[in-house]
Amino acid sequence: MAECAANTPVLVGVAAVQQKIDDYRLALEPVALMEQALRDAAADAGSLVLLEKADEILVPKSLWGYSDPGRLLADALGARSATTLLAEFGILQQSLLTRACQRIMAGEAQVVLVVGGEARYRAQCAAKVGAEAPETTQVGIEPDITLRPQDEMWSAVESASGLGMPVGYYAILDSALRYKQGLSLSQHRDQVATMYARLSELAADNPDAWSSQVVSANYIREHSAANRMLAFPYTKLHNSQWNVDQAAGLILCSARVAEDLGIERRKWVFPRAFTESNLMSVVASRRDLGASPGFRIAGQVAMQLAGVNFNEIRLCELYSCFPYAVRVQLQEFGLDWLHNVSVTGGMTFGGGPLNNFVFQATVKMAELLRQNPGETGLVTAVSGLLTKQACALWSCSPGADGWACADVTEQVRQVSEVCDLVASYSGKGSVAGYTVLYQGLDPWRAVAVFDLPDGRRTVAYSEDAYLLEQMMVQECCGATYQLADGRFR
Repeated sequence: MAECAANTPVLVGVAAVQQKIDDYRLALEPVALMEQALRDAAADAGSLVLLEKADEILVPKSLWGYSDPGRLLADALGARSATTLLAEFGILQQSLLTRACQRIMAGEAQVVLVVGGEARYRAQCAAKVGAEAPETTQVGIEPDITLRPQDEMWSAVESASGLGMPVGYYAILDSALRYKQGLSLSQHRDQVATMYARLSELAADNPDAWSSQVVSANYIREHSAANRMLAFPYTKLHNSQWNVDQAAGLILCSARVAEDLGIERRKWVFPRAFTESNLMSVVASRRDLGASPGFRIAGQVAMQLAGVNFNEIRLCELYSCFPYAVRVQLQEFGLDWLHNVSVTGGMTFGGGPLNNFVFQATVKMAELLRQNPGETGLVTAVSGLLTKQACALWSCSPGADGWACADVTEQVRQVSEVCDLVASYSGKGSVAGYTVLYQGLDPWRAVAVFDLPDGRRTVAYSEDAYLLEQMMVQECCGATYQLADGRFR
């Protein structure tokens, strides 16, 4: 193994934990799952002392109610001097790994714990019997550091049309990409169904995955009572599965600390190159709904920094909250749609604990790289509604110039065209992207983003049953409709 500088950041301990206990009273709460993940990660490194030596504990926000989960973990693990950080929704999970590496490189920290987790399955089981799963309560306790996004992830114009859950936004984006690629509705549906059927097969072979069931492409594709359409063409099985009890713990330290603690070299996994774009824009304002300049530039720069080509990387985990996220990455990275996209089974079948999947994926990637020390692994990240993008390259050998990192936000800003949104418009508009939202088993409302003659944008809806049916059997991107009072016909 090549030598590295003493302050080189190294990932030395990884662990993913999950529970699937129907009796919520016997199941661990989220912070206990996170504690277990970190203890298991320290055991994986072969050095439990890493926990008490932690300088920082970094946690991304999820749906639990803890105000400072890092402090609960510090107290439980004996990390008395650790600084705690909470990253709110809208902060890339990758940003926590970037911070950990930056602090270690700068000599400002020697050991950093990065951890996240959820117990939505536990909460769901409690709700089924009319109970509420208890959590540790924190009163008057705040993290030492809180990271917050600088802008909003959606607009009032979008919300007024009926858009709420992310699935509707992603379906609209994917319709624009489909149209741009010249795919018919049927070809597009076949492609994403085939992709997700392959993900179910990967999950079935992954002992850490939430689901072990192989699902056929046809079942994923078609609307049914057990797999209902949520936002055309996305059924339930095209969506991230967040009702899981999963946590992941990552322990990073300097190469010097790893040496001093006697951590075996075969355990070391090096961050090679990290890139991220933190430019924020609401979905409907993006001029090209079928593109992601953030991923294009983040990918290009990551490849340059690490001296690799994504086409040559076998071990990939492309963020997979919805099919559009995977498809647009394949497009922007210049990869064929049959390229390997996951080592976990993805967020539907591997499990998508809210705001934590990147850590779950990084655990699996580290384990695979240790088994295949000559390879490089790619893990990507998304925040919001494909609002922010990031790429991380890992390997068991350090880069010639050590760890490299680039924030490409300004480069992305220079090539990203954003439209003005208007709430009220009467006249003709051309569809830039659309979906049909369902309520229960029935189509409810078509929502479309419209290009207006003056270059502005608006979002409008229709509840006309005939129009809804037509929009699900023929391509309507590029079609012109009459708009008035927030509706189209």
